Amino acid sequence: MPDLQTHHVGVTVSDLDRAIDFYRDILGLSVVARFEVAGEAFETGVGIEGASAHFAHLDGGSARIELVEYEPPAEGLPTPQLNDAGATHLGLEVADLDAFYNELPSSVDTLSPPQTTETGTRILFLRDPEENLIEILELGAE
Repeated sequence: MPDLQTHHVGVTVSDLDRAIDFYRDILGLSVVARFEVAGEAFETGVGIEGASAHFAHLDGGSARIELVEYEPPAEGLPTPQLNDAGATHLGLEVADLDAFYNELPSSVDTLSPPQTTETGTRILFLRDPEENLIEILELGAE
C-alpha cells in the first residue's frame, strides 16, 4: 500500500466567488490557484454527465482547501447537521479561539459561542455562506 498524504479537502459550493470572499476575508485563507476543468475524462471521473467545474485552491496550512462550483449544479439539499450520517465538516486550528470569535462579523452563523470540551480542546462551529460546517478549534494542553 502506498503512503497516503492529505493533498486537499474539497467543499462544493454554488457560488465560487462568494465562497472565496468568505474563506479569504473571514477565515483569512489565501487563494493559491484558480482553474477550470471540463471534458470527457472529467465527466467520467466525477460521474456527472456533462460536468465541468470552476475550482479555487486555498492555503489551509498542511493541506489545501478546494472550493468547487460544478456545472450543472445539483438540486439543493437540506442544511446538514453534524449528527447526520455522512455529514462532513472542515476543521481549522487557531491559537486563540476567543480572539477569532470576537473578530467574526455578526453576519457569520455560529452554532454557539466557543465551548471547552472535556479533552480541553476549545471548539466553535460555524457555517459558510453555503451552509457547510466549519469547526474552528484551539487545542488544549497535551
